[in-house]
Amino acid sequence: MAGNVLQVTDDTFEAEVLKSDKPALVDFWASWCGPCRAIAPVVEELAEEFAGQVKVAKLNVDESPNTPGQYGIRAIPTLIMFKNGEVVDQITGAVSKSHLEEALKKIL
Repeated sequence: MAGNVLQVTDDTFEAEVLKSDKPALVDFWASWCGPCRAIAPVVEELAEEFAGQVKVAKLNVDESPNTPGQYGIRAIPTLIMFKNGEVVDQITGAVSKSHLEEALKKIL
């Protein structure tokens, strides 16, 4: 796991993501999910590129089922962007890095 990617759980989600002073990108994933593993290096690269501007976090849906339920997540990977505690964008599936970069630039 890259140093810039924060692991969040149901217990830490509100403090780390919803109350974050900067926009946050949360990768909802599971260890058994192939597309999740495929997109993980991209998420880590984005965490480095946007360090200091965007908080990048990962939430394991198997270990923390309550938060994905609150956001109606039915497929993973799902990446949700939050700003001031509100959902501003949601992307489902393993998409290209450029697609994610564009989405992040929109929320800055």
